[in-house]
Amino acid sequence: MITRRDFLQYSLAPLLVSGELASFRKKGFRIGACDWSLGKSSDPAAFGLAKDIGLSGIMVNMGSAQNDLHLRKKEVQDLFLRTSKESGIAISSIAIGELNNVPYKSDPRTEQWVYDSIDVAERLGVTVILLAFFSKNDLRNDEAGMKEVISRLKKVSGKAEKKGITLGIESYLDAAGHMRIIDAVGSSSVKVYYDFRNTADAGHDPIAEFRKLGKDMICELHMKENGYLLGKGSVDWNGVSNMLSDLGYWGDHWMQIEGAMPGDLDLLTAYRHNKDFLASHFTPFKS
Repeated sequence: MITRRDFLQYSLAPLLVSGELASFRKKGFRIGACDWSLGKSSDPAAFGLAKDIGLSGIMVNMGSAQNDLHLRKKEVQDLFLRTSKESGIAISSIAIGELNNVPYKSDPRTEQWVYDSIDVAERLGVTVILLAFFSKNDLRNDEAGMKEVISRLKKVSGKAEKKGITLGIESYLDAAGHMRIIDAVGSSSVKVYYDFRNTADAGHDPIAEFRKLGKDMICELHMKENGYLLGKGSVDWNGVSNMLSDLGYWGDHWMQIEGAMPGDLDLLTAYRHNKDFLASHFTPFKS
């Protein structure tokens, strides 16, 4: 059986031979941050804070069960679009963090949330939706949960594919576990949202796991250290930078700072350090 990884390799082969792929793939990363890490989850105030830090974008959380994932409402979308334009800070991608509390693998409400998120992404002009699989939504050692997630993604992936939207799975699964889902769903709209710190915390080598997945299976990056500034924790960021360069990985050209803040520093100081650290270690995006 030809997997999606095989299909991508075959379909891109002629371009690789001719050199055309390199000619149209732009290089470099923009640096953003997750709004929840700034203490402004699903709050337009995150844009002003991002501007003060010197970031280029914000990954916006769609909301909570309490506000019925309010980013699905047109008037809320209008507010975020207007605030983004006024601040000059892009909406880089969106996330459904509430899946950690209301699991996609079991709660029926979440199917509509994910379905609607594709329309939200299209309206906001972004191409990546993070689907969170932690806490109550953890897929490790949950065969029934894995099968249900595969089934649900099969039903919604066609819509995402038609609109050019990627559903990014962020979880503690290893590369094999992620590829099981991706191959079973069989859609180019389903990829991995990669977090180097999470991979290490799950007991895996983050660089080796990234290589196993391959650059075409990863849609966007979280850059974090739990309780430490970037460069002060245990992730080998020099190794990460070298690996991404070696693979020619640019994803959607966004990397998002998440966490990476010691308790003894104020947020602005910590995030300015983290932004500068990434800018000095990774190729900046040039349009």
